[in-house]
Amino acid sequence: MTKKMFGLGAAALLAVGLAACGSDDKAGDSTSGGGGTASVGESVDYKITGIDPGAGIMEATDRALKDYDLKKWDVTTGSGAAMTAALKKAYDAEKPIIITGWTPHWKFAKYDLKYLEDPKESYGGEEQIRTIGRTGLAEDLPEAHQILSNFHWTEEDMGEVMVAIQEGEKEDVAAQNWIDANADKVAEWTDGVEKVDGDAIKLAYVAWDSEIASHNVVKLVLEEMGYKVTLTQVEAGPLWTAIADGSADASLAAWLPVTHETYAKKFDGKFEELGTNMEGVKIGLVVPAYMDIDSIEDLKE
Repeated sequence: MTKKMFGLGAAALLAVGLAACGSDDKAGDSTSGGGGTASVGESVDYKITGIDPGAGIMEATDRALKDYDLKKWDVTTGSGAAMTAALKKAYDAEKPIIITGWTPHWKFAKYDLKYLEDPKESYGGEEQIRTIGRTGLAEDLPEAHQILSNFHWTEEDMGEVMVAIQEGEKEDVAAQNWIDANADKVAEWTDGVEKVDGDAIKLAYVAWDSEIASHNVVKLVLEEMGYKVTLTQVEAGPLWTAIADGSADASLAAWLPVTHETYAKKFDGKFEELGTNMEGVKIGLVVPAYMDIDSIEDLKE
């Protein structure tokens, strides 16, 4: 959407005290998709809980329904926040649920979850989060172009910011705390770059916890270098459109080669790839570990 879940120490602390939810007495429960009277589909009303309809993961999920011939199944649309709220409600009650999921994300630290195997590779394999910019960015804002091109970090780095925000910290405060604790990494991004005097730059991002974390960090870094930064939250389609038509300058939120493949092809030649800011990310269908199901193929009766 190999290492798929961020394994940082701070995130691991969130998992302390959570129930393992994998006890044998759940294995045959009809609500956990085991050997009871109800199938997995019946136990969740043939519903996959998704996010916003413009997200690439939703397109991949529609493809999965066709690839695995899951004619009875539907995907609900909403938001990332609505999806995690539904997950929490089901998880707390140890009820079955199937969601569209991705890593890095704080939910893998807070809950015991697993990806369903995808033998038909509807969701593709390992992905990257890439930074993209409008054409002409290098000429118009060369210092910002260099910083954005240099920007890269790990799942552990991002996880620290995501977990802090999830625990109630304000986004800009969580970002600043990470910057203060990682001055050496920030120095690599700004190495050799001259400060500017109030130049404006507009960054577009989708409302995924991962992208909220990265864009708030980079916003503060650019502001420290003298830029006046505007963050604009949009869905995936408008994000790519904004980069292509120049109404936004850059985004750190291009998930490729699969999740945003449609947009990358649609706007080919109308944007610039500035570099990969994170390796080894993943998307797919996710369930609580207590559910007795391992593959998307198991969803078909």
